[in-house]
Amino acid sequence: MSEADFWQAVLNRDICFDGVFVYAVRSTGIYCRPSCPARKPRREQVVFFASSQIAEDEGFRPCRRCEPQKPIDPQTEIVRRVCAIIEAEPTESLTLATLSAQVNVSPFHLQRMFKRVMGVTPKQYIQAQRMQILKTELKTTSSVTDSIYNAGYGSSSRLYECAKTQFGMTPATYKRGGDGMVINYMIVDSALGYLLVAATEYGICMVSLGDSDTGLETALLKEFPAAKIYRCELNEDKLSQWAMSDDKKQSFYALLQYLNGEQPSSHLSELPLDIQATAFQAKVWQALRQIPSGSTQTYSEVAQSIGQPSAVRAVARACATNPVSLIIPCHRVVRSDGSLGGYRWGIERKQFLLAQEAGTTRKREGGTGNGE
Repeated sequence: MSEADFWQAVLNRDICFDGVFVYAVRSTGIYCRPSCPARKPRREQVVFFASSQIAEDEGFRPCRRCEPQKPIDPQTEIVRRVCAIIEAEPTESLTLATLSAQVNVSPFHLQRMFKRVMGVTPKQYIQAQRMQILKTELKTTSSVTDSIYNAGYGSSSRLYECAKTQFGMTPATYKRGGDGMVINYMIVDSALGYLLVAATEYGICMVSLGDSDTGLETALLKEFPAAKIYRCELNEDKLSQWAMSDDKKQSFYALLQYLNGEQPSSHLSELPLDIQATAFQAKVWQALRQIPSGSTQTYSEVAQSIGQPSAVRAVARACATNPVSLIIPCHRVVRSDGSLGGYRWGIERKQFLLAQEAGTTRKREGGTGNGE
């Protein structure tokens, strides 16, 4: 592996590389594990060593947070070995039973310890690795079919079965940089300023708030530069072509009704999504959708809920990159001291949303006062 691979592992705080190498920072004289939660240094200050002993021989001292000089937890070591097996060949034939046999633990215990350490199941990790390989292959291989098989899919039909949920587009479309995608969008006035909602044929791909049409449109075009993008008006039906049934068409308007205090946020769960995410982002965004309306969690609590308590900064980044605000309620995450922290669309909007949800929750719990 190259130093570029090591550095990427450090940026990802990849626990699978703990025990493979340590990194040291010249400016502080400290060395750490790749998964250390400490603030990341500048690349030019970093050097890599194969072991803690070599780092200390070079005059560096161990980090007090990640304690890289201590032996790795046995369960973490098993998970690291499983990750290495998956990354070497993430094929469909790689089952939980196969993996557990290779590390001499039961499938049940492997599933539990893998989820605890990585935050996802072995199957989900295999799927994420295979999809990442496919995306790389599609950019470098002339044949889409070859890319599919090189990524470990047993057939093209197997890939296309999950393409809509994991890709948001077919592999051929992805290979053309998204060229050919059709996105319809709408901008309406709401209680929090202008609301933009954009959708592909599979579901909503962007929800954003702003102070002007121009700013929202510019951001959409920048996000999808190769797609065919069309603006619709509120009384047009193009935006709902991905949801032909009347109940789903009505659920689209739940966004506007929610902002205007006319509907609870639970109605937003009906909306289909077409978004891309890393395995970590997917975990965080799913956790955010589990936070009840009218409640909040700290970044630390979210990190703990996905089984990665040290990944607080990474959770904050995942919140900041949420492409479908309101539907994935990143506004419900606050700092440990109770302050609101940041919000992509402005603190005032975050404060408004939390206050409105709290008020709506109290009304639902208390009833209407007329026997209902």
